[in-house]
This record gives sequence, structure tokens and C-alpha cells, in this order.
Amino acid sequence: MQQYDSLFITQDAPLSEALAKLSDANGIPLLVVDSDKKLLAVISDGDIRRHLLKTQNTDAVVRDIANYNPKYVSVTAYGEAKKLLNKYKIAIVPVVDRNHIVVDIVLRDYENKRKRDSLHVPVVIMAGGLGTRLYPYTKILPKPLIPIGDIPICEHIINKFHAYGCDEFYLVVNHKKNMIKAYFNEIDKAYSVIYVDEDIPLGTAGGLCYLQGKITSTFIFTNCDTLITDDYASILKKHRESGNAVTMICSLKNYTIPYGVVVPDENGTIIEMKEKPSYSYFTNTGTYLVEPQVLDLIGHEEKIGFPDVIVRAQEKGMKVGIYPIGEEAWMDMGQFDTMEEMRKRLEE
Repeated sequence: MQQYDSLFITQDAPLSEALAKLSDANGIPLLVVDSDKKLLAVISDGDIRRHLLKTQNTDAVVRDIANYNPKYVSVTAYGEAKKLLNKYKIAIVPVVDRNHIVVDIVLRDYENKRKRDSLHVPVVIMAGGLGTRLYPYTKILPKPLIPIGDIPICEHIINKFHAYGCDEFYLVVNHKKNMIKAYFNEIDKAYSVIYVDEDIPLGTAGGLCYLQGKITSTFIFTNCDTLITDDYASILKKHRESGNAVTMICSLKNYTIPYGVVVPDENGTIIEMKEKPSYSYFTNTGTYLVEPQVLDLIGHEEKIGFPDVIVRAQEKGMKVGIYPIGEEAWMDMGQFDTMEEMRKRLEE
């Protein structure tokens, strides 16, 4: 059973821990157990996302969300596990002994499921920025070509999408664009790269004006310094089910203030003290799923950021939503410290 320890979680664990474990387990649901590994409940990424979208409560713990009526089998009915997987379309069936202690786990075939859930949508990558936060590296190389391990960050991003079946990539280029083109023109690749030349800086969304009429389906829009390790197929499915014009992928970030926080009243009397409190927030990762009609909201060669485009979409009555992911499912190389963290994680 030791090989399944990563799928166990306690009732009092925070959502951030559950999301991190789910990310490491590629979305396989977790078993909620006590100190003796007695089965109490099951919790999935879908359970957490539904809770977050419904309540906006980021301070909940596992016991507030988990399913306390999970499907399971006893060791004497081991053969029934596969039947439960198929009958109820679930991903995991724990096997318990007479004391309800988990002794084994039966899983759905995730590799075959991943192949069935592949997606074929265009991917637009904003690759024209100056990368000022990474200076002096970007004095020599454009940000998309800064290496993380053996290959540039932009190639890491493309490889991740290509693993899900995406084979049509648009790179919006400006700063040192000839270097970017030369690199991707010379490497062996099983996908197409289409360059969108932005001759003047147009912000984080202005370059999309050149794609009006060229992209006619749902597409993924992302920065060239962000890598999402969550299940893109599940994100696309949720986007379409929600009827969103834009779905923003948001990370549940946790911040701990390294000091004691004091809350006084108007007379200076202390009414509350918190020692090193932690707070959770939804943070924009800079990756979106977008419907093509959103492109029509951008003027020709208009300098505009994508958050402003989202506001326009909402003003037009278009639906905009979020897809929450765990903190561990978002890697960012926008600054030196986060770039080093990304390098370590990708090497692992």
C-alpha cells in the first residue's frame, strides 16, 4: 500500500494541500483517511472546483467538501471493483478490510482516458515582450528563448500542448523576432508554427487583432513565460460546458504574512490578533480559453491588455468565468526566483 500513500489525505487538510496532491496524482481522486488509514471519504478535483466556484470560500478544509458516501469494496468482493468503476463512471475504488482500513486501490485506466480526451485547438502564444524583469538575460535572448534546462521556455510550453494533441501554434512576435523565427524554423517539430508580426508594441492583447478571421474556433491564449501542468482536456470541457466566451485559468495562491497582524478599533484598542496569518487568493495565470468572437472586440493595431478585453466582453453580455487550479499546477518564469523554481521542477 505504500505506493498509494500519495493518494491519502486527512480531513483537516486545507484546499491548497488537496489541490497540490491532486495535481501530483494527475487528477486521480484522493482518499480521505484517519491516522490508521481507515476510509472516511473521497475528494476529487471536481469536488473542489465546484465548491470554489459556488462559494468562493478558499479557507475551507477537506471535510467541508469531501464525499462521505464513496463507492468501495471489501477484500472478500475484490472482483466487484471493476464493475463499480464502469457502472458509476468513477475513477477510483478503494478496497477495505473488515475494519474499513484501506488495503488496496483499483483505478480506471488513466492512460487510455488521456488518449481519448486529447484536444485539437489552436494555441496563441504572446512572444513579443521585452522581458524587462529578466534583464540582462533578455539583452541577449528574447524571453521565449531563455533556456529552462535543455530547451527554451516557449518550446516547453508548446511541447506540453502538443502532448494533448494541439498542432497549430501562433506566435505573436516583436522584440528580437528574427531570433525566435530562426530557432523554430531550424528545429525538428511535428507541429506548425505561424508567426504573427507585431511591428509596434500593442500590449498583452493588441496583437490578436491580426488573427481576426484566421482563427474561427475555440483557442488557447497564453503568455510565453507560463506553464500550466493541469489537465487541458478537462479545462476545455469545462469551458464549453459553461458557455463561456473567456475562461481564465486561475491559481489558488496561498500567502503567509511573516509577522503578527493586529486589528485595532477606531480608538486604538486591539480587537483581534493573528500570528503569521495565511490568506488564499485566486491569481490570474495569464492563460485563457477564448472563443473567436472575442477577437472582434479588439481594434486594428490597438494597444490593449487582455484584462481590458475581458471587461469589454462582459459589457457586451458575454460570459466570462474561471477555472481554478492548484498552486503547484502553475509554473511561472517571469522573475529570476520563479525561473529557477521552474527549472528545478522541470528537471525533476
